[in-house]
Amino acid sequence: MNIVVTGANRGIGLELAKQLSARGDHVIAVCRRTSPELRSSSNLEVVADIDVTQDSGAARLAQIVGTRLIDVLIQNAGILEPSFADPTLGFDFDSLRRQYEVNALGPLRITAALVRNMPSGSKLALISSRAGSIGDNSSGGMYGYRMSKAALNMAAMSLTRDLADRGILVCVLHPGFVKTKMTGGGGNVSADAAAKGLIARIDGLKKATSGTFWHANGEVLPW
Repeated sequence: MNIVVTGANRGIGLELAKQLSARGDHVIAVCRRTSPELRSSSNLEVVADIDVTQDSGAARLAQIVGTRLIDVLIQNAGILEPSFADPTLGFDFDSLRRQYEVNALGPLRITAALVRNMPSGSKLALISSRAGSIGDNSSGGMYGYRMSKAALNMAAMSLTRDLADRGILVCVLHPGFVKTKMTGGGGNVSADAAAKGLIARIDGLKKATSGTFWHANGEVLPW
């Protein structure tokens, strides 16, 4: 299969790319900046200098993919920046906008650029977070990350409806609290284990479950 993975230079994205390649898939590993870990990984088609917040980045990626068919598009690129938990302290609105551009609009931009390469039966996997679940928000805070992931979840539901006639399946995935640079090394699951769970959910995606919000461990999450 031909699989595109964005945000593939480190963490979950890197593990996804490596594990999918190891089982025999052709992986196009997309990132804004490459990394020593990505460069040292064999059998990956690395595409660097792709900024998902820019139309030019999406266009360049589409040009590189060319006429090749994409069996799975995994939108993993994302950022997490701190925000105040107490609204009376004020917000960094530039930070909020950055997170929205990368986490919510970026996946839409890349989908729009590559959807014409996705045949019936192909899969679109959006790496979200349960932090974007309104029903699961019991602690507040993380405004930019929560709001951008909630917007991504809504986009996923619209994409599920709008791409159904083309036979494209959609899933929304929470990887877990993963030990990566994004989480400052915190978490309770390794990137390797999270990637395995995510791949299992993508492999198991079928028409009847398209549009579902899954935890990597197989749990269905509330919106």
